[in-house]
Amino acid sequence: MYHLTEETDEDWWDVEALYDLCFAPGREALSSYRLRDGVAPVARLSLVARDDAGILAGAIRYWPVSIVGDHEAHDALLLGPVAVHPTRQGEGLGGHLIRESLLVAQDLGMERVMLVGDAPYYSRFGFSKLRDVEMPPPTNPDRVLAYRLQNGTWDGVTGKVMRITSAPDGPA
Repeated sequence: MYHLTEETDEDWWDVEALYDLCFAPGREALSSYRLRDGVAPVARLSLVARDDAGILAGAIRYWPVSIVGDHEAHDALLLGPVAVHPTRQGEGLGGHLIRESLLVAQDLGMERVMLVGDAPYYSRFGFSKLRDVEMPPPTNPDRVLAYRLQNGTWDGVTGKVMRITSAPDGPA
């Protein structure tokens, strides 16, 4: 059994070690990390999963971003990374982290989530290709995916994804 809690300062290095273990060297060179530089993750959505012995099995983080178009800007949440320890993969924990964190975001009144990832995996959670929204290069536009926390919240949202420096506490 796993226990989900908000990530704390004490969890930070364990979570970073998990991400290092699960992702290729140089993960911080990815374009999505440019949006995270110097920005705190959204605390209420950044979750850790520990087993009954207190051992970290998985983690998920969200980051505040803004999509800036010609005439307006729209806040959004950037999901990622999400990781599950290799010895715990295949148990559905990654999906559990995604579903639970999306429920929390919805309960908080936030509106939209995006990520860069594999459409076949994330489509099972309701993510779909996001059009007319540009991640910093080099990002394959086919991997930019969106999730609506509220109906219609991605309608008409176009522009470039930009870094913002404060995490949203309420609606995004």
